Amino acid sequence: MQAGRSPVGYVSELDAIRAASVLYLRLWCDGASSRGEVCNDLRLALGSEQGQQAIANFEALCDLCRTHGRRPLMRHSVTCKCLGSDESCFANFVATAAEGEREDAMLIATLLVRPDVAPMLVAMAAEFGLALKRMRLGTPKAPIPSHPVSATLH
Repeated sequence: MQAGRSPVGYVSELDAIRAASVLYLRLWCDGASSRGEVCNDLRLALGSEQGQQAIANFEALCDLCRTHGRRPLMRHSVTCKCLGSDESCFANFVATAAEGEREDAMLIATLLVRPDVAPMLVAMAAEFGLALKRMRLGTPKAPIPSHPVSATLH
């Protein structure tokens, strides 16, 4: 099996941000029609202006990985339930950058691209990850309590 393609888990085990990162990466790299699905999804969820900005950030993120990557990122097919090691790295990178953990994100970025490109990659990943957070992926709506909530836990 090629480096980076080895299964390390399942997409279903990921949180919403990481799972969306993997799915969008797979779709983006799958071809023009799949890229259109990503663009439509982001515009629908975020609105025209914010959606377009998220698309631009994700496109730049993918282009930097492609043109300055240490090697091509290996992916599983769009419908595969497995999570490849490169996909896991990418998902953790986006989530770490979105959480504002810049130093850790820089470290992960150097696994993906040349060190001189890492700061740009972190910036794109942070913006894209924040867009995914704004989408509130898989976040259930909190029920509105019908009675006053007590500060006491027990």
